[in-house]
This record gives sequence, structure tokens and C-alpha cells, in this order.
Amino acid sequence: MTLDWWGLGLQAVNVLILVWLLGRVFWRPVAEAIARRQEAAQAILDEGKTAQAKAEAALAEVTEARAGIAAERESILAEAKATADTVAKAALKDAQTKADAMIAAARTAIDRDRNTARKENATRAAELSVEIAARLLGRLNTPAVQATFLAQLVEAIAGMSASDRTALIASAEDIEIITATNPEDAERAKIEQAVKDALDGTPSVRLVTDPDLIAGLELRSGHFVLHNSWRADLENILKEVENAA
Repeated sequence: MTLDWWGLGLQAVNVLILVWLLGRVFWRPVAEAIARRQEAAQAILDEGKTAQAKAEAALAEVTEARAGIAAERESILAEAKATADTVAKAALKDAQTKADAMIAAARTAIDRDRNTARKENATRAAELSVEIAARLLGRLNTPAVQATFLAQLVEAIAGMSASDRTALIASAEDIEIITATNPEDAERAKIEQAVKDALDGTPSVRLVTDPDLIAGLELRSGHFVLHNSWRADLENILKEVENAA
């Protein structure tokens, strides 16, 4: 068997030309297209990575914002709870203060009403006692009692200061001698003379009957009263009882 070297050489030349043509016409454009596609794909991947990074950053911001919102929510809730507790305590304290004030006012009013009722009862009891005593003393208005009151009146006049006695004698108005009953003429004259002698002068005197005196003799002018009766004594007793109450 013999080899056709010329044929093999031509075949080799044809192969080289074909390879050159493929590399020149086909492989280079294809490689460039592949490179461009790779570059585009890489750009898309880079954009995707950038978008992913942005998305991750946005997600981190959202996560951080959520954490901040949750923390702020907890802070707001805690502050609201503290404020509500403070307001509730203040309201409770204010209500307690008002309740204590109302209770104190009620106790004061009760004590005041109790004291008023006690004083009113004591006053009423004293008035009734004085009224009963006046009725009983009215039955004891005897000539002997009247003589005693006359002696006391003369003694009281004697005990007056000189200036008061002079003013009383010089009074332009009549001096009234108040009696509980209308005495007989002889008794009337006796009383008038005793008063004139006690005043060391001759003033104008006249007797006036006042049953409210119960018993006794009182001296009265325009600006002067000399009490000397059971009514005056009972009134003094009543005032003392009222003051004590």
C-alpha cells in the first residue's frame, strides 16, 4: 500500500484553510457574542447583587424600624401606664382628702348641732325652772317679804356713789318706784317716804305697779334702774345658766 502524499498534503491544507475560515468567520463572532452575553449576564448579576444589597439594606432598615417602633411602643405604653398610675393615685388621694374633709365637716356639724341642742335644752330647762320658781315665789309675796325688799332698796340707795345720788335727785323726770302689787295707802306712803329719806332730798317719786316683778321694789328714772326683785334675781340666774351651758 502506497500513500498519496500529495493528497494528504492537500487535505491538510484544506483543513488548515477550513480552520482559518471557521476561526475568522465563525468562531470569532461567536466568541465575541458569547463574551458580550457573558458581560451582559455579569452586568445583570451585578445589578441583581446591587438590588439584593439594596433589598437587604432596606430589609435591615425595616427590621430596625420595627425594632424601634416596638421599643417606642413599649416606652409609650410604660409612660402611659406610669401616667395613669400617677393620675389614679392623685385622684385617689384627692378623693380621700375630700372624703376626710366631708367626714370632718359632718363631725363638726354633728358636734355643733349637739352642742346647740344641749344649750337649747339647758336654756329651755332653765327657763322652765325659772318659770316654776317664779310661780312658787309669787305665792310668797307677803308683807314681811315686801318689808325685806324695801330695806334692801334703802340699803342699795345708801350704797350709791354721791355723784349718782346727786344726778338721780336732780333728774327732771319723776323717779318711779316699781312694785309687784298695788299697796295700800299707808304702805304706799311708807315706801315713798323711805325712798325720799334714802335719797337725802325731796325728789318727786311715784309708784308704778308691775306684776312681772313677782315680788320686790325697784327704782327707775330716765337713765337709771336699780333692780331689787325676784324677777331680776331669776333673770340673773337664767343668764348664768345660759353662760354655763
